[in-house]
Amino acid sequence: MPISAVKLDPTAIDVVVTDDRLVVTLADGRELAAPLAWFPRLLEASDSQRRNWRLIGRGQGIHWPDVDEDISVVSLLRAA
Repeated sequence: MPISAVKLDPTAIDVVVTDDRLVVTLADGRELAAPLAWFPRLLEASDSQRRNWRLIGRGQGIHWPDVDEDISVVSLLRAA
């Protein structure tokens, strides 16, 4: 019986910032979550500032222009 390999794709496709954590959904279905305390600028940001993000580097990172914060997917994967 052949075993199919899972293709990992560490490209961010969605981001949610709650009151206590950052959750990033990857193209391969994984979700990465980190405490918002790790990101003081996002912790202090308003809800509207937290929702104003964009993917950078074709999903390799996330940028919040209102608070000048950039987070790479690789850094989140290393912390996991």
